Amino acid sequence: MTHYLIGIAQAAGGGAAAPGGGLLGNPLLMMVLIFGVFYFLVIRPQSKKAKLHQQMLTELKKGDEVETQGGLIGRISGIKDDEITLQVQEGVRIRVLRSAVTRPRKPAAAGDKVEKSEKADKAPEKSSEAPKDVKAS
Repeated sequence: MTHYLIGIAQAAGGGAAAPGGGLLGNPLLMMVLIFGVFYFLVIRPQSKKAKLHQQMLTELKKGDEVETQGGLIGRISGIKDDEITLQVQEGVRIRVLRSAVTRPRKPAAAGDKVEKSEKADKAPEKSSEAPKDVKAS
């Protein structure tokens, strides 16, 4: 069966076997090229991100407000080797792994909340009346 398909491919190519296709016809070179692209697009950015996350985890200190992978937000009240204690509410503390912390949270300034509420107050009111050029039926 394969001899039949090879014969058809050679006949379609003019009867003579075509050369390897130049520099990119080399399979070893293509594999190296694909690995290089994969390294620069996937592996390298991921390792940079992991290094920054590890640095952030080592810089955590008591009193920082953080967010966990599970979506919990709390203030660090205690730190051990591989776990931290979060105070999520007054009198409510939970222990989580240090690696579960995704990012530190910066508390919003009081001025930011005022600006947002002012923008909401200034929203245009929608009129319940029909436009004047449209006839109501």
